[in-house]
Amino acid sequence: MTEPTVEAVALRAREAAQELALAPRSTKDAALRAMADALLSATEEVLAANATDVTAARDRGTAEALVDRLRLDAGRVAAMADGLRDVAALPDPVGEVVRGSTLANGLELRQVRVPFGVVGIIYEARPNVTADATGICLKSGNAVLLRGSSSAAGSNQAIVDVLRAAAAASGVPADVVQLVPGEGHEAAKELMRARGLVDVLIPRGGAGLIRSVVEESTVPVIETGVGNCHVYVDRDADLDMAVDIVLNAKTHRPSVCNAAESLIVHADVADVFVPRVVAALQGAGVTVHGDEVFARLDGVAPATEEDHAAEYLSLDISASVVPDLDAAVRHIRTYSSGHTETIVTGSQEAARRFTAAVDSAAVLVNASTRFTDGGEFGFGAEIGISTQKLHARGPMGLPEMTSTKYVVTGDGHIR
Repeated sequence: MTEPTVEAVALRAREAAQELALAPRSTKDAALRAMADALLSATEEVLAANATDVTAARDRGTAEALVDRLRLDAGRVAAMADGLRDVAALPDPVGEVVRGSTLANGLELRQVRVPFGVVGIIYEARPNVTADATGICLKSGNAVLLRGSSSAAGSNQAIVDVLRAAAAASGVPADVVQLVPGEGHEAAKELMRARGLVDVLIPRGGAGLIRSVVEESTVPVIETGVGNCHVYVDRDADLDMAVDIVLNAKTHRPSVCNAAESLIVHADVADVFVPRVVAALQGAGVTVHGDEVFARLDGVAPATEEDHAAEYLSLDISASVVPDLDAAVRHIRTYSSGHTETIVTGSQEAARRFTAAVDSAAVLVNASTRFTDGGEFGFGAEIGISTQKLHARGPMGLPEMTSTKYVVTGDGHIR
């Protein structure tokens, strides 16, 4: 059988999207719940396909942090199913009135949420994105074209087969979710150039992937985040709290974009805090890449310019001491990817100044960077964390996966 072209699957997606746009919430929610049940029932098949992908990745010498992103277990499959159910339980954004009024001439004006239509997702490893993206897109009335990495090809195919069958059995077109055919970068390029067939592209992955999609695509792109996330420990911080936050932000799951990659410490607390936090981090297996203050301690590697800008996705962290809050903000502005920054402080004035001055998608006070997540924010499974400033910024849930249109109702009005 001849493999379909990218254009062919995009055309099928447009037809499915037109049908899905008319579907009531009850139909979409039933499909999402059926997908969740089907995933759980197919756990063994999905894990078998994933095990093959993981073995192949390790045989290629893939870094363990990337293998962790690729690997599934029964708990992660269950979490995918839970994410689909969570999305089903959320309000339907389609048709929501963003604003409305009656004009002076009697015309009734409403701005309402509508689906984009066809959404393309280009992503690396992490096969859980396959289910998360499908759920968010389906609930928001969009068909989705998925282009995962070759390293997760078997896992993604197994998951999509399950989701398509469940959708069709629920009365929703199976083509609301499709894998983009073809191998190598050329197929991804075809998706990026499918302007008029694909309405928006969302890349999820490392800096190289995101840059490639942004620079090469003729389809509009929502740029999602590389995560060089910072934790700044202020002079007025509770140092016990600060140690706990730094450890959680760095070690809870180091291979994800909301893990902390950089630590900044106010000079007034450095003598006490730096030895404490280094000991705690090293005890958790973290390599600290520090400036001259941190590098005085045993086991700390001297930090380079590349370290300060790095998204390690591993048990590594850059660390610096700064003279004041303004210097911390300058450091963040220089090296941050605009994802998430945290301040640990007991000063309301410091917190206010930090949150006003730092220009990132999420700025947290006395909380781990790991909370920048659609599920933690109560949005359900997310498409990604947008680090751009147009349309959507931060965790992208259901409302962010819609556009709007104006519906104007008159009574024979002419101008």
